[in-house]
Amino acid sequence: MKVGILGTGQVGQSLAAGFTKYGHEVKLGHRDPKQSFADAAKFGEVVLLCTAWAGTESAIKLTDPKNLAGKVVIDVTNPLKPTATDPFALALGFEDSGGEQVQRWLPQSRVVKAFNIVGNSLMVDPKLPGGPPDMFIAGNDAAAKQTVTRICTQFGWLVVDIGGIERSRVLEPLAVLWCVVGSKFDWREQAWKLLHR
Repeated sequence: MKVGILGTGQVGQSLAAGFTKYGHEVKLGHRDPKQSFADAAKFGEVVLLCTAWAGTESAIKLTDPKNLAGKVVIDVTNPLKPTATDPFALALGFEDSGGEQVQRWLPQSRVVKAFNIVGNSLMVDPKLPGGPPDMFIAGNDAAAKQTVTRICTQFGWLVVDIGGIERSRVLEPLAVLWCVVGSKFDWREQAWKLLHR
C-alpha cells in the first residue's frame, strides 16, 4: 500500500518506519517544497495527518484538500493548546473536537481518528507486559475504519471502534490523560487496555 504521511516529527517518523517495516511504500511530506505535503498526499492511498495542532489547518491548505478527496485520512493529531498553568490543555472539547474539525476541513475525505492516544514509541509493535493494548478509533465511514483496523492489527494492536468522528471528543481527552499520567509517573511506555466480562 502507498502511504503518505503529513508531518516529519517524531510521530510521523515512527509511523513511517512502521509502515516501511511491514512492506508499505511511504512518502513523508512537510513544508519544504522539495518534499511537500501535497506530494505526500498525492502519493498516498492512505494518508496520515501527524502535524502539531497549531499547524494542522495550514498543513491541510498546503496539501490541497483535492489531493485527499475520497482517501482514508488517519487523524493522529490532538488539539493541544498549552497554557501557563496547564501544559496539556485542549483547544477544543465537549461540543467539538480536532477530529471533527479535520473532517470539516477535508469534507471529501474519509477521516478516522486513530493513534492519538499513545506516544510515538509504542505506535508500532507495542510490547507491554499486559499483552496487546487497545487502539480506540472513530470515524464516519465504515470501510475506512476497516482499513484503519487492518493497519492497527498489523502494527500489533487490538481495535475498538467507538463510533462516528464526533467520538474524537472522548479520544482527545484520553490522550491528555495519557500525557498527565506519563508526566506524573514518568511513564512513557504506557497504553490503554479495555477490560470487560
